[in-house]
Amino acid sequence: MAADSAVAGLADEPADHRFKGLPPDAGELTVGALAAQRRNLFTGGFTTPVLALSAEALEHNLALLETYAEEHGLAFAPHGKTSMAPQLFARQLERGAWGITAAVPHQVRVYRAYGVRRIFLANEVVDAAALAWIAGELDRDPELRLICYVDSVRGVALMDEALAGATRPLEVVVELGAGEGARTGVRTAAEARAVAEAAAAARSLRLVGVAGYEGEVPRADGGRVRAWLRALVALAAELDAAGLLSDTGEIVVSAGGSAWFDAVAEVFAELPPLSSPVLKLLRSGAYVSHDDGHYRRLTPFNRVSGEGALQPAFRLWAQVLSRPTADQAFVNAGKRDAAYDLDLPQVQVVRDARTGELRPAEGITLTGLSDQHGWLRTGPGARLEVGDWVGLGLSHPCTVFDKWQLIPVVERDGTVADFVRTFF
Repeated sequence: MAADSAVAGLADEPADHRFKGLPPDAGELTVGALAAQRRNLFTGGFTTPVLALSAEALEHNLALLETYAEEHGLAFAPHGKTSMAPQLFARQLERGAWGITAAVPHQVRVYRAYGVRRIFLANEVVDAAALAWIAGELDRDPELRLICYVDSVRGVALMDEALAGATRPLEVVVELGAGEGARTGVRTAAEARAVAEAAAAARSLRLVGVAGYEGEVPRADGGRVRAWLRALVALAAELDAAGLLSDTGEIVVSAGGSAWFDAVAEVFAELPPLSSPVLKLLRSGAYVSHDDGHYRRLTPFNRVSGEGALQPAFRLWAQVLSRPTADQAFVNAGKRDAAYDLDLPQVQVVRDARTGELRPAEGITLTGLSDQHGWLRTGPGARLEVGDWVGLGLSHPCTVFDKWQLIPVVERDGTVADFVRTFF
């Protein structure tokens, strides 16, 4: 298949200076040839800072959400903007994902370049140039299914105008906002009805359902999130009863970030019978790598028992450059390398520069990040020397992937088995 070929072709890129952390002596190799050498991350010439993606945790997380979606009767379109990594998209699709979710048209272009044929675009698109390109893709590939949001009558008019003359209508869902002060989406059922009627009447659009994002519910807790999800379900039933979804063949109801997919599964199970079969579409994306901060605290697997647990898959390795005082040290990773928008990295482990021994990072805390430096505070008795490698756990995978264009996939013993290419 062309898609398989495009993904496989990523291995033919040069393993050169464009990518952080790669061995300097690998510049004449392709990425695939470097992976085939199965070098060790610590002794194979990789330079610090270097981000590692655990092969075992990645496989575990992919399998767990596949099973979760199946057991709860959900279709799954993981949010690709988390990783923007075609190799990971391919693995998600191989594991039964319905498609991949995007946030902006550029991401859709990346997905299409690597053969993704089912795309949920979780935003309203009013850019005429982007809509013209989308219309061309729909015309070119009869197997492409692309669904996007609408949340205003004005937006519907702009979309219909830009798509005039397209041979296939663009499928749309009405976005229900998560409440006052939340992000995009209609705020009331009356507004939703007006937008739905406009979309149903538009010649270039095809209304197929409703959607939204429960992660934006103000002061989110289990009760508020479930109340919003029930409003979304009620909106689907109301629009269907009004005959606005009766000709779809399949009604789409979609929600689901990475913090409340248990609530999505619970409430979507309450959907009443509608005039057509329902595609219950979950969009969680951060699960693929999970993290050591934000999502580790909020994962639904903390609230449900007997369904497993996600595993943090990232570790950023940095090297101690300076030990100017007894209670201070600096490593060579900073804002260019580590996510810091939600939580600072956590110092987890030290690799001794003299012996290669791994030991817990006792008494060592990261307190701040400069552009290329991490600030460490060291307590009494903390063992840390210039040259030691420090392993950092990271928070918020969405802003980890976007800092690294090529990420080593590392097995438990330190062997680099593959590389993941990202496009941001």
